[in-house]
Amino acid sequence: MENSEEFTRSGYWYPDAESASTVDVLNLLRRYRSAETAMRARTRISMKMNETDLVALRFLLREQRAGRIVRPIDIARMLDISTASTTTLIDRLEKGGHAGVVVPTVSSDDEVRDTLGAMHRRMLALVDEMSDRERAVVTRFLAGMTSAIEEASDLDQELRDVIRSHEESESESGE
Repeated sequence: MENSEEFTRSGYWYPDAESASTVDVLNLLRRYRSAETAMRARTRISMKMNETDLVALRFLLREQRAGRIVRPIDIARMLDISTASTTTLIDRLEKGGHAGVVVPTVSSDDEVRDTLGAMHRRMLALVDEMSDRERAVVTRFLAGMTSAIEEASDLDQELRDVIRSHEESESESGE
């Protein structure tokens, strides 16, 4: 009774879709995120920096290219860290030769370009090959996925706040 032409990769008699399924898209997105995480780890190791340092350095480079002066408070706000943590971060960047007086060094900019330049060129080439319509679809998809994750993060924080409040009220009441 089971005819191999009757059943597709889904295991049912439904016809294979011409395009990727929802699961295929989400699996590819997970694979991309995993590859990006691995790339960021390699970059951190290569540059002898932690994730926060790398994010701060990218921020400094972007602001420098835009001609904006960055104050320590700007870094603290962007990273959502305390001013004390910002001072420690700036000290690490300075000791590592990546920044001086909260300005990225020329060698740091060159190091970032050497480390990530080829990958960025490949990524830009891929996007450049897309039609305007394709870019619009991808943009809408990624914005929606980002929003879904950010909303989940907000809900997680709300849940942590409710749990913390509940635990505090229990400890105050002696339960």
